[in-house]
Amino acid sequence: MLTYALTDVGLHRSVNQDSVFWSEQSVGRLPNLFIVADGMGGHKAGDYASSMAVRRMTEIIKNAEGPETSDPASLLKYAVNRVNTEVYQAALENEDYQGMGTTLVACTVDRCMLTAVNVGDSRLYVCGDEISQITKDHSLVEEMVERGALEKDSYGYRSRKNIITRAIGVQDAVDADIFQVQLQGKQWILMCSDGLTNMVADREIGEILQKKDNIRQSAEALVRRANENGGNDNIAVILINPECNRE
Repeated sequence: MLTYALTDVGLHRSVNQDSVFWSEQSVGRLPNLFIVADGMGGHKAGDYASSMAVRRMTEIIKNAEGPETSDPASLLKYAVNRVNTEVYQAALENEDYQGMGTTLVACTVDRCMLTAVNVGDSRLYVCGDEISQITKDHSLVEEMVERGALEKDSYGYRSRKNIITRAIGVQDAVDADIFQVQLQGKQWILMCSDGLTNMVADREIGEILQKKDNIRQSAEALVRRANENGGNDNIAVILINPECNRE
C-alpha cells in the first residue's frame, strides 16, 4: 500500500479548517485508517471541530472493544456516532465553539475490500480507467437532484452546493452512510474536501490521476490545479494505492 496526504489553505482563507489523518499501519482492529474532515462555524470553531473529530475518531477506534465494533463497517459507524456526540457536547459547553461542525469521510482497506463512512460533502472516489464517486454528498442540491428539481452541475447546483444537510456535531445524533467496494486491478482511492471538488471537475481529477504514477506528484497536482482554478477554500487530499493488482 502506498499513501500520501496533504492540506493547503488555498488562496482566499487565512485559516486551514481541513484536517487529515492517515496510517498504513493498524489502528485498533482496523488494518489501516484514513480520515478527512472539513470544519465549519467560524475560523476558530471550524478548525477545532475538524481537528477534534479526527483526533477523537482515531482514539476511539484504537480503544474500541466489544462485539458491536467487531467488523470495519460497524466500528467506523460506532466511532462516528461517538465523535458526533463529543463535538456536539463541546459546542454546548463553550460559547466560542457554538454552531461548530465538520464533515467527515473515513475509510479502511482490508484485503482490497474498501469500507468507508461519510457525513457531509467531503468525498471518496475510486479512480481506475474511470473516476467514480463512492460517497454521497449530504447537501441540499444533491437532495434536489434526487427529486428531479435541479440538474447536476447547473448554475443553481453550483451556487448552492455549500449548503450541507448533515454534519458532525451539529445535532445530538447523526446518520452516517457506510459504503463497501471490492477493489480490483490498478485503482486508486481519493479522499478530499470540497475545496478540491468545488474547484476541479471530476473529469479533470480523473485526467490528472491517469497522467501520473507517482502518488505524491499526483496529490500535489490536484492541489495545484484547485488553486489555479481559484483556490476559494481549504483543500485536503489523501491518495491511496492499495496495490490490489499485485494480489
